Amino acid sequence: MTTPARTISTVLQGCTVLLPVDRRSGELSAALERHGARVRVAPALTIVPHVDDDELIAQTRSLVADPPDVVVATTGVGFRAWMETADEAGLHDALAPVLDGARIVARGPKARGAIQQAGFEADWVAESETAAELRDFLVAEGIEGLHVAVQHHGSGADGLDEAFEAAGARVTSLTIYRWGPPPDPEVVAASTQQVARGEIDAVLFTSAPAAREWILAAERADALDGVASRAARGHALVAAVGPITAGPLLEAGITPLIPDRGRLGALVRAVVTHYGGADAALIPTTVGRLGIRSSGIVLDGEFTPLPRTGVEILRALARNPGAVVSRADLTAALSSAEASGHAVEVAVARTREALGGLDLIRTVYKRGYRLDVIDEEDA
Repeated sequence: MTTPARTISTVLQGCTVLLPVDRRSGELSAALERHGARVRVAPALTIVPHVDDDELIAQTRSLVADPPDVVVATTGVGFRAWMETADEAGLHDALAPVLDGARIVARGPKARGAIQQAGFEADWVAESETAAELRDFLVAEGIEGLHVAVQHHGSGADGLDEAFEAAGARVTSLTIYRWGPPPDPEVVAASTQQVARGEIDAVLFTSAPAAREWILAAERADALDGVASRAARGHALVAAVGPITAGPLLEAGITPLIPDRGRLGALVRAVVTHYGGADAALIPTTVGRLGIRSSGIVLDGEFTPLPRTGVEILRALARNPGAVVSRADLTAALSSAEASGHAVEVAVARTREALGGLDLIRTVYKRGYRLDVIDEEDA
């Protein structure tokens, strides 16, 4: 039986967060749920481990027989997996002196941590956590004629092998784990459509390959334009753990939220701050500060669930807070194929009822409706 996550805040109450991730999705889900979020997991890719991979074991044996001058560690999880694979194959004792005798460079502090955990020391660390910084450093140092072993992350398509070979090095490439297909492609496709329809508040990405595959899935499902539109209007938050992960999103025209540090904890804090911080996009109204979620609204920190039509009406009114929106324009904002002026009136009435009669929505005779906002003069 799964133990419910301990709630430490309600900032994300009413938020439905999509995680198109495989690795550490449970940890990330629990962190978000502690702030009140509802989480959906739809991995765009799976990680295929290499513990029993014959090619990796053969490459490790070749390094024992022909020790490298330089060892490049690109990820903490990858370096740890390599050590586990070597241990399973009975090669750890033979590999350890090889690594002790090599110059080890790391792509960021997580890789350095894994190196230290394994009992070795990193001679240099790319603090930007980018392959480009690591590449430029070694090429500038001079690696012509040297044997360089590169532990790759994911697909290994980081350009390091080619750059080092062009600089005159002899390269041994180690792909510790590979990205495999998603467990259920239909679930991934459906998740992109849910974002496009406004059923998801936030999408969080933790790897560039998964972000790229999710974007491709959105294209195949004819949902990418809807996703990009909702992100641009602020109706859906798209966030990436770091600048590398953000790359495929930027290429698709989506500007994600990126935390100051490339850590899952920092990503969660950035999302919480987005919805509950001093700069959160809340509208001052006469009945409280208003935030709109996919399944309802938040007034002064209290969540009230609403039907889909009510949320759509409020989003339309919130585009220009305080301005009158005609029934025709509100009808156009409803996603239902049977939307009509009557449907607008019903949605407004149900929203008022759900709020206990609070006058959040004002009727403007013969013109339409508006949010009852606080004027600057009254604030």
